[in-house]
Amino acid sequence: MRAWRFLLLVLSLVGSAHAEDIVDVLRRSQQQRFEAQPGADPDSAPAQLVRHSFAAVLAGLPELPPVDLRVIRGPVLAETVHGHIVMANESLADLSEGERCFVLAHELGHVMQRHWLQMALVYQRWIPGEVHPGTTDPVAGALGREASRLAHRQEFEADAFAVRAMRRMGQDPAIALMAFMHLGMTQDTATHPGTRKRVASLRAALAETP
Repeated sequence: MRAWRFLLLVLSLVGSAHAEDIVDVLRRSQQQRFEAQPGADPDSAPAQLVRHSFAAVLAGLPELPPVDLRVIRGPVLAETVHGHIVMANESLADLSEGERCFVLAHELGHVMQRHWLQMALVYQRWIPGEVHPGTTDPVAGALGREASRLAHRQEFEADAFAVRAMRRMGQDPAIALMAFMHLGMTQDTATHPGTRKRVASLRAALAETP
């Protein structure tokens, strides 16, 4: 079963107990994910290093919407929730400064380009009213495919944004390729294109005139 279809069916069951629209359900799902991530010790050296790099990236981004940072532990490396909260793992401190800035700038790209709103609008277009199996089951397959295509495009856009941010910071954006080497190879998922596709897209972004 496709990951997006499975997620949608789970959410429809969770939200069927009382009237909710799909955006409410998606928000609640993201909040549960946010609360499930264990926070890092804010006074630890890794957490402070991640916050320092985050501030450095922010300093080079004009007109960024309000954004918050939460340094976490656990399996999640970096993720943006609710469109304005960046969760960044303290393990990013093990990367070089340039690699760390690329990962953080990528997440800020999701914020800057309002990717959460884009995805919410797609879901809302397919499920415009109350969420229950009668409204989600008939469209789950088509919605899942469109949401997956959009999620992949957003990852490419966030990577390209991070390349531009690194250039503004005076860092070599080619360091982004090293980050993928250190983070390991991945295959396509419903929400993320695989490493080979992202590297190919990054190379195209790097080839653009600064």
